[in-house]
Amino acid sequence: MPKRISKRAVLARVRRICLARPETTERASHGAPTFFVRDKKSFVTYVDDHHGDGRLALWCACPVGMREGLVKANPEAYFVPPYVGYLGWIGVRLDRGLDWDEIERVIEDAYLAVAAKRLGSLVASP
Repeated sequence: MPKRISKRAVLARVRRICLARPETTERASHGAPTFFVRDKKSFVTYVDDHHGDGRLALWCACPVGMREGLVKANPEAYFVPPYVGYLGWIGVRLDRGLDWDEIERVIEDAYLAVAAKRLGSLVASP
């Protein structure tokens, strides 16, 4: 991140973005703050140094076909996360200076990838 901000502030910002989506909740899953649609389907997990990997990142659901392009275009910021990568999820580094508008778009895409179409229609497009 260009400016040094605390991990607590980063999580607070991620939390605000995720919980602004319709019918979302947060609870710990596997020890990490995780965001769910209708308290059932997860769409984002906040991870801090998962098993010593040194990353401050999000693991996000990802629309089919999008992940490969993002990882190829910017491998410093995007990666295939463990455990959920086989489901097509993408990892987003929060410590590599990505613009928050881009992070918010990835979160919105994650939400839309798992939310029911009716809920997705409630999200205002930028």
